[in-house]
Amino acid sequence: MPDDLLNFKDMCARFGVTPRTLRYYEYIELLAPTKEGRSRFYGHREVARMTLILRGRRFGFSLEEIRQWLLIYERKGTHDQNRALIEMADRQLAVLKKQQKEIGATIDDLAALRDATAKLLV
Repeated sequence: MPDDLLNFKDMCARFGVTPRTLRYYEYIELLAPTKEGRSRFYGHREVARMTLILRGRRFGFSLEEIRQWLLIYERKGTHDQNRALIEMADRQLAVLKKQQKEIGATIDDLAALRDATAKLLV
């Protein structure tokens, strides 16, 4: 194994994911490690893709959205991929802002209920 490749265990450790997650990402074609027998090895491309996958998940994108976005790079290049990211980000920002507003209202409601209940104890 060349020094610049990660084995399966090291890839899991580097990104803090379970073996099941890593196998699933391979199954749905988000990752394509080099295989030698039953062993899998991950190079710079797979490490970069995994970084993007986890970032996308953190932002709330579905795995299918991430898969499609990664395919745009392979088929059309960086410019089209960046345009797609802007569209995806705009949609997700709207969703997150709505959730933020709902969470704020829930916090206010819970705080009011807590305060009202605390007054009953006095």
